[in-house]
Amino acid sequence: MTTPKKLVLIGNGMAGVRTLEHLLKLAPGAYEITIFGAEPHPNYNRIMLSSVLVGGADLNEIVINDWNWYKENNITLHTGHTVTKIDTARKRVITNLGLEADYDSVIIATGSNPFMLPIPGADKTGVIAFRDIKDCETMIETSKSYKKAAVIGGGLLGLEAARGLLHLGMEVTVIHKHDYLMERQLDEAASRMLQRELEGQGMKFLLNKHSASITGRRRVNALQFTDGSELAADLVVMAVGIRPNIALAKASGVDINLGIVVDDYMRTNIPDIFAVGECVEHQGIAYGLVAPLYEQGAVLAKLLAGVETAGYAGSVTSTKLKVSGVDVFSAGYFREKPGTRALRIQDDLAGTYKKIVIQDGKLVGAVLFGDTTDGAELFATIKKGESVAGKEKELLLGISSDLLGQSGGGNRLESMPDDEIVCGCNGVSKATIAEAIQAKGCVTVGQIKSCTKASASCGGCKPVVEGLLTLYAGDAVGEPVKEGICGCTTLSRDEIVEEIKRMKLMTVKEVMHVLDWDNKDGCSKCRPSLNYYLGMLYPEEYIDENESRFTNERYHANIQKDGTYSVVPRIYGGVTSPADLKKIAEVAEKYDVPMVKFTGGQRLDLLGVKKEDLPKIWEDLDMPSGHAYGKTLRTVKTCVGSTFCRFGTQDAISMGIKLEKAFERLNTPAKVKLAVSGCPRNCAEATIKDFGVVAIDGGWELYVAGNGGVKVRACDLLGTVKTEDEVMEWASAYLQYYRENAQWNERTANWLERVGLDSIKKALEKQEDRLALVARIEKTLSLTTDPWKEIVENDHLRKNFEPIPSAQAQTV
Repeated sequence: MTTPKKLVLIGNGMAGVRTLEHLLKLAPGAYEITIFGAEPHPNYNRIMLSSVLVGGADLNEIVINDWNWYKENNITLHTGHTVTKIDTARKRVITNLGLEADYDSVIIATGSNPFMLPIPGADKTGVIAFRDIKDCETMIETSKSYKKAAVIGGGLLGLEAARGLLHLGMEVTVIHKHDYLMERQLDEAASRMLQRELEGQGMKFLLNKHSASITGRRRVNALQFTDGSELAADLVVMAVGIRPNIALAKASGVDINLGIVVDDYMRTNIPDIFAVGECVEHQGIAYGLVAPLYEQGAVLAKLLAGVETAGYAGSVTSTKLKVSGVDVFSAGYFREKPGTRALRIQDDLAGTYKKIVIQDGKLVGAVLFGDTTDGAELFATIKKGESVAGKEKELLLGISSDLLGQSGGGNRLESMPDDEIVCGCNGVSKATIAEAIQAKGCVTVGQIKSCTKASASCGGCKPVVEGLLTLYAGDAVGEPVKEGICGCTTLSRDEIVEEIKRMKLMTVKEVMHVLDWDNKDGCSKCRPSLNYYLGMLYPEEYIDENESRFTNERYHANIQKDGTYSVVPRIYGGVTSPADLKKIAEVAEKYDVPMVKFTGGQRLDLLGVKKEDLPKIWEDLDMPSGHAYGKTLRTVKTCVGSTFCRFGTQDAISMGIKLEKAFERLNTPAKVKLAVSGCPRNCAEATIKDFGVVAIDGGWELYVAGNGGVKVRACDLLGTVKTEDEVMEWASAYLQYYRENAQWNERTANWLERVGLDSIKKALEKQEDRLALVARIEKTLSLTTDPWKEIVENDHLRKNFEPIPSAQAQTV
C-alpha cells in the first residue's frame, strides 16, 4: 500500500478548502492533510458575514465545513495558528506558536488583508476593517454602547457593512472618494438608483470626500476630511479594498509581485509550493471574486491528484450581488469607450435598469439593477464571444425573459457553459448541479441545496437552479420537499418530539434510524437538538450524549481564538466574598492565567487556560461552573436593591441569588439570561433579558423574551405579582414551558415572536397548569449535578483533557 504524501494547507479559507474538497474526491487517501488556520473557526463563508450582521444568519449557518468534516476526512486542523515560516530546505512549516509540520507539498492560501488607510489616528480604538468574524463581533458589541458609525468606502464591502450597522441601530454615513457608489461593479445610472434606494433605508452618503485623519483620545470621536470638514463618529469601518497576503510567501523566497506569482497550474517558483485564492497573481491579475478562486482550486486539485487538466487560463468575471436587499449584476466591460455602442432601458417606477455594451458585433458587457434574471444568459453570451448582430434589442428587452424561454432557437440555460458558476456564494457550477440531478437523483430544489449547497446561502441563484432542475429532470421534477430541522430530515421539531414520545425513542442514533434520517450519522445541527429533546422529555432515563454536544459544552469552557479556554466560575447574583476572590486569584497565579476579566454578567472570567489544565483548575477552585459556554442558565444580574440603594423598593440581591441557585445547570433550547432590578430605574437591565424581574412598591413586575444581542429586543410584560414565592412559581413555569415548546437553538425572543405573547399567557394563566410545569422543572433540576464534579472525580474522564502529542497535532 502506498504511503500517503504529506500535504499542508496554509489558510483555512474558502479557496484552499475548496481545493481539498476536489482533491478528496479525485484521490481519496492519497494525502495526509494538515491545515493551519489563523482564526478559531472552521471553514466559513466570508461572503455571508453581512448576513450575520443584519440578522439573516447566525455564525453556525455560514459554516461551510463544520468540525466533523475535518474528522470524517482525517484532516488535522490547527486553529489559532499563523504560519510564520516555510523552511523550503527541510520542507517544513513553522507557526507563531512554535508548532512544526513536515510536507511533501504545501498550498499557500493566505487570502488577503484589508487595506487600512495610513492616516493619523487609524490605530485608535473603534477603527476596524470588515473582513472576518471578529470584525462582525466588534460591530455588534459597539452598537450596544455607541450610535454614530462612519464607513469609509462605497464599494460592495462598505455598503454591506453600512447596512449591517443600520440594522444594529446605528446612524451610518458612508464616505466615498468617487462621484458615485460601486464604480467597479455599476455604471453611474445604476449607482444613482442604488443610492436612492439606500438613502430610503436610512443610509447617508458623503461622496467625493477624502479622509485626512481620525481624532479622539484613545477612542475615535470624529473623522476629519481634506476639505476641513469633519463627521462625528464612535466607530469607523474601513472598507477601501484588500491586498493579497503575501508576507509569508515573500519571507520564504517565493516570487511575489502584486500577489504570489503562479503559473497555469498554480505552481510557484519553488518546487512543491503551490498557491490559490486572493493571495495569488496569475498573468498579472489578482482576483477577489469567489468563482475564479474556485476555478484555480479545481485545477490545482487535479494536478495534485495526477489527473490531466488543461490548466487555468484566467477568468472572465461577473458579479451578481444583493446589496441591502437590491439585486445588481455586472459582467465584462460595461463602460462605453470609442468603438462601443450601448443600449439601455431604465424604469424608475419599477426600480429596474438594464444596459448592454456591444463591440464589433459582440456583447462585451452588461449591467442589471433590480431584476437580474437575464444575468446568467448575458454572461454566457459574453464568454462565448459570438456575434449578436441583429439580436441586440432582444438581449436588451429580454424577449424570452423567463429562464426556460427560447432565444435564438436554443434553450437559454442549455447554452450556458458547464463551468459557469451558478451559486457564487458557494462556488457551485452548472455542471455540478446537472450531475446532482442526473446522476444523484435530486429532483427538488431542496435536494439540490442539500447535495451541492447551491441556493443555500443568499438564495439569489434559486431561479436559475429551478430552471436547471426543469431542464434536466423534466417531468421527474418532484414536489418541493418540506424542510426539516436540518438537511438530514424533512421532519419539523414538533413532529420529531411527537414521534419520540409516541415510540419512546431513547437515543440519538435510535431517533435518526427509526425516523429514517437521510444522513445516518446526522450533522452538527440535528445531533445537539436531538440530544436536548431527549433529555427534556426523559430527564430520569436519558443518558446525555457528550459526543452530540458542541466543543465548548464537551470541555465545559469557551474555546478562544488561540486554542486556549475561558473558565467562568459561578458567582451568584454577582455577589462574592473575600475568600472566593482570594481563591480565584490564587488559581490564576498557579496556572499562569494570562487575564482575569469582569464579565457583563457580574462574574470573573479566567482567560487563556490550557485544555489540559481545565480539570485541575476546577478542582482547585472548588466552585460551581458558571456555564458561560452552554445552552443553559448563564447569569442572573442584580443591582443592590433595597439592601443598600436609597431608591430600592425590594431586595434584588436576595431575589437574584434565589433564582440563580434554583435554575443553575438547567439545560434549555438556547442560552438564558435573567436579571433582577430593585426598583423601576432598572439598573440591572432586566427588561432586555430572557426573564426579568423589576421591583415596584408592594410587588414585582415580570418581563419576558428580551434580548440584548445582535437583534436588541425589549421585554414584554408577562404580569405583576406580590411575593417572592410567586416570582419563583412564574419563573419556573415560564422556563419549563419554553423548554418544552421552543425549537433547539431558539432564543426566548425569537420563540415569543413566533408563538405570540398571548399564547404563553394563556398557557400559564391557570395555577394548576403552572404548578404542573413547576413540578416537571423541579424534577429535572433534582437530577442535575455540576459536570466538573464528575470529571474531577473520574480519571477516565480526565484523560479527555490530556494534550495531544505534537506528532498528531491539535485536531478539532
